[in-house]
Amino acid sequence: MKKIFRKYYTDLFLGSRLFIALGGCVCLFLFSFFIPILGDLPYLAFGTLALLVGIDILLLYRTKKGVFLRREMPDRLSNGDDNELKIYLENFYAFPVSVGIIDEIPFQFQKRNLWFRSSLGVREQKVISYLLRPTKRGEYDFGLVRLFVSSPLKLVSRRFNIAGDRVVPVYPSFLKLRQYELMAISNRLTEIGIKKIRRLGHNMEFDQVKNYVRGDDYRTINWKATARKGDLMVNSYTDEKAQHVYCVIDKSRAMKMPFEGLSLLDYAINASLILSSVALVKQDKAGLITMAERIGSIVPADRRATQLNKIMEVLYKEKTRYLEADMESLFVALRTTAKQRSLIVFFTNFESMSALERQLPFLKRIAKYHLLLVVFFENITLKSLSEVPAKDVEGIYVKTIAEKFAFEKELMVRELTKHGILSLLTQPQHLTIDVVNNYLAIKARQQI
Repeated sequence: MKKIFRKYYTDLFLGSRLFIALGGCVCLFLFSFFIPILGDLPYLAFGTLALLVGIDILLLYRTKKGVFLRREMPDRLSNGDDNELKIYLENFYAFPVSVGIIDEIPFQFQKRNLWFRSSLGVREQKVISYLLRPTKRGEYDFGLVRLFVSSPLKLVSRRFNIAGDRVVPVYPSFLKLRQYELMAISNRLTEIGIKKIRRLGHNMEFDQVKNYVRGDDYRTINWKATARKGDLMVNSYTDEKAQHVYCVIDKSRAMKMPFEGLSLLDYAINASLILSSVALVKQDKAGLITMAERIGSIVPADRRATQLNKIMEVLYKEKTRYLEADMESLFVALRTTAKQRSLIVFFTNFESMSALERQLPFLKRIAKYHLLLVVFFENITLKSLSEVPAKDVEGIYVKTIAEKFAFEKELMVRELTKHGILSLLTQPQHLTIDVVNNYLAIKARQQI
């Protein structure tokens, strides 16, 4: 009895056409009191409507599975990117149907209006695609897919609850990682802002002696080998390999600031993943250190095939902490982990000159043993305020304060340069491209 009740009542929904028709019947009954000529017409109309409702219910419920639905999604979602999800539909009824779909997506997306409408002919198949952009890493719980089916009468609709419960992890931006890899293969990196860096002289790593071919640099001619072989021979050089590149990510409260839905920490994580991938393509060794009030995760530099997945698994779990960064612990961790001179890309943020001065002694100590690149962010909101013309006294005050903070950021760059520390002041949306360009420039100048 309970199953019958659930089947024919809880999944049965009345349509707007039925309410309009019932309203018409009520009007006929009211008018019949004043217009006797209507006679039994209201009863006839109501009976016809009841018969049509019964037929509509019979059409919808006589087939056990009238419409096939399947939701297809990736095994993991990419943070900060548009991820495509698909819903496959097929009509098994012997008549065309109208469908409405509610997909119970995770609460993190904060979408309350994800409602799809469509129509299906007999045996027709359709695919509905839509995009979701997560802004936080972690596990996302997808619920049921609720399908509402109506016959051509559209007096009632039948609901199908498709069991689509699934937990999907959201990882750092691996879609952009694939984009960079594909463009690198096809030599189209300049399309996304990666600059071609002119190399200064030859790299120091000798590769082989080979026969001269048109286009080789005359300065690389090996005269001894040429004399022995009787043919023109040149020295071939290759990029220096196996250099250590560490991404150090600050997880303290300074990285909690949001921009376009993502925190600065998420931007740093996405950029670290892509920089590690580029370093591995260049046959360098990529490593990772996360820190806040204490050292978090450490992935020693390596260039094995599994290194990028190892870094991604570590970055997937990282969260912002609300305490001050302990730079002394970072210095000790680098001295213990990075035994040889390495490129240290330190992702952090300074909002004032005093914040930089607190960390500067430790940055100078790190720069003594490694090539240190400090990456921090422009405050986009303050920058936009400084560019707005002031119209009153309050506007002048706001503009002055905003310009003061923007100027302090430039002073930070000069202060770091004065102490021999490389710096990169960038906007969050340009972080990845700027960091990769700086890494390629450092490689080209043979600074590591």
